[in-house]
Amino acid sequence: MNAKNSTDTTQARVVVVGSLNMDLVTRAQRMPGPGETLSGESFVTVSGGKGANQAVAAARLGAQVAMIGCVGRDAYGEQLRSALLAEHIDCQGVSIVSGVSTGIASIVVDGNGQNSIIIVAGANGCLTPDVMDRFDALLSAAQVVICQLEVPVPTVAHVLRRARELGKTVILNPAPATAALPDDWYSLIDYLIPNETEATILSGVAVDSLASARGAAGSLLASGAGKIIITLGEQGVVLASAQAVEHFPAPRVTAVDSTAAGDTFVGGFAAALAQGRSEPEAIRFAQKAAALSVTRAGAQPSIPHSAEVQRFAPT
Repeated sequence: MNAKNSTDTTQARVVVVGSLNMDLVTRAQRMPGPGETLSGESFVTVSGGKGANQAVAAARLGAQVAMIGCVGRDAYGEQLRSALLAEHIDCQGVSIVSGVSTGIASIVVDGNGQNSIIIVAGANGCLTPDVMDRFDALLSAAQVVICQLEVPVPTVAHVLRRARELGKTVILNPAPATAALPDDWYSLIDYLIPNETEATILSGVAVDSLASARGAAGSLLASGAGKIIITLGEQGVVLASAQAVEHFPAPRVTAVDSTAAGDTFVGGFAAALAQGRSEPEAIRFAQKAAALSVTRAGAQPSIPHSAEVQRFAPT
């Protein structure tokens, strides 16, 4: 069943293909400069990875979710799989790889809730197209397929092509973006969802305002993607299609930690689409979920459940 035609929320099926990382989170009043040593305020380890975060978000926000990715045969890998299973996420596609560490993300969060992240891919680099072929049945059963860029590029290309062949709704969150996407990817994507930095890298347009976001979205549309959703933090979201460009203001909240806010938006948007909600409804729902997430610390611990989003009344 294709998400575009579904109105049965009990059949909202999302498959996330992507990374699983253990987040090593340090809090400090500000980011250190080059060569500078600062005293931090706290340190925690938290289940993360853009793929796993988006899977947890989609599950908590109303979808049946399957995760496809790789972890190492180590304590972090066991913890990450256990965290997904606790969210009732199908983990048959989470492969355990010997001889390589589970991926990690070293995250520093400053006093304003902004973060800086360094990622070591580890086992995430073992998610190859051959591995994906073993889980083709999961893709076939999905309504919405989500990819990011924390796994090998050939694997992302493979999944985009296969999901398009199967007629699924395809979402690409191009994070972390380091260069323009391959030209032949755009026609395979229903929703390209970058943030300001990623939109700047992909389009060549410096995104620092609503006007420039509209310009970047227009440039990306011209490349062939179905629709562009640029997330702009407290400035909201820009949705661009061949018909129109629309701005959705962000709910007002006091931010504590922006880690996983973008992942919460992507997962919430996918879940809402799979439930048959309209694009505007799905965007507003995902915005509320992301707004709630920034009021809490951590990646997966910050992601809200559907009932919380329904009750949420931003100031």
